[in-house]
Amino acid sequence: MAKTRPGRKDLDSYTIRGTNKIVRAGDCVLMRPSDTSKPPYVARVEKIEQDNRNNVKVRVRWYYRPEESIGGRRQFHGAKELFLSDHYDVQSAHTIEGKCVVHSFKNYTKHENVGAEDYYCRFEYKAATGAFTPDRVAVYCKCEMPYNPDDLMVQCEGCKDWYHPACVGMTIEEAKKLDHFVCSECSSDDDMKKPQATFSISPVADGKVEPKRRKR
Repeated sequence: MAKTRPGRKDLDSYTIRGTNKIVRAGDCVLMRPSDTSKPPYVARVEKIEQDNRNNVKVRVRWYYRPEESIGGRRQFHGAKELFLSDHYDVQSAHTIEGKCVVHSFKNYTKHENVGAEDYYCRFEYKAATGAFTPDRVAVYCKCEMPYNPDDLMVQCEGCKDWYHPACVGMTIEEAKKLDHFVCSECSSDDDMKKPQATFSISPVADGKVEPKRRKR
């Protein structure tokens, strides 16, 4: 942790102006951008300090939205996806608009009631180079794309792989009405086990394993 500079003191918490919400180190917050037409920035508070004039500053670690990264937004990026960057900054605490929660990817996919203040992160991001950690992720479907939790997927009861309805010639409405699904490869396999009566509509965290290196 960075040392406190002379004339400053560490604070345990800060109450967001005009609210009763309390921010502490480790919390994720929404911060007001200079361009008010843009969505709020998301950051993780690392430290809270007050100077001898009672001005409160927060040291933050920024989350980037996909469109703010060097590679830009891609098809598999979810609407609530963020990247934890290595970009640190010091901002006035008065620019904090509210609190939010940045879930792990696994926990987010299990979250039933996603609210406006819920986000998720599955990558760390180096702002200077555009590099990601991890640089390999599981891919699904014929299109071999990483999982986007915003997209409906159906699971084959034979091979247990996951597919986008459009990639197997179905509409979203047709996929929602299915009692079971068998992919074309498994449907031609005479030794396939008898299909089960139900299926899930979102992949488990450790689904298909063929890795694919992220393009930069």
